Amino acid sequence: MTSLLKIVQSTDESQISEFFRESGGKWRSQRRYYTLPEGETKEIESIVTINFLEQGCDELQKLAQMHDLPDTGSLICGAAVVWESTDVSKTKKESQGSTIFGVMGNILYRDRGFAISKPVTAQYYFSNPKTLCLRTEYNGSVFEEELKLIGSKYRTRQTIISRAGEQLMIGQYLEKRID
Repeated sequence: MTSLLKIVQSTDESQISEFFRESGGKWRSQRRYYTLPEGETKEIESIVTINFLEQGCDELQKLAQMHDLPDTGSLICGAAVVWESTDVSKTKKESQGSTIFGVMGNILYRDRGFAISKPVTAQYYFSNPKTLCLRTEYNGSVFEEELKLIGSKYRTRQTIISRAGEQLMIGQYLEKRID
């Protein structure tokens, strides 16, 4: 049983490493958020830059320390993501920031959450080799996300945010590679 678990874990780790490598680059992200149940929408456009992180790099070692992992070199790979967003309807800057992702086993470690600046973790799996699924929970909220690579020039994402079993928001994204 243990050897089967290690094989599955190794497969997931090689898949996420490949997924992060293929996601590297600069993307134009167009997204729409639907607030439920009213259906109010908000459109955001972002420039997102993703860099692949190799095992043992400084960023992943710092991330491992944030999560109190016993071995700071244990994260097998990761990604550094930087974004700058604009509210399309108001043509004003919405937000800008960055986050670091690191992977060990079937857990994705982050230096911050979607809505908080504290480190969080997510469970991940692949529904197919090009589709990464994440589930993150904190502060009573659940964030379910699906990221899909479509060829080498496009990605789609969908995020569903829930609290107490009730869906509060759906985010849908189309991302086009611009470099």
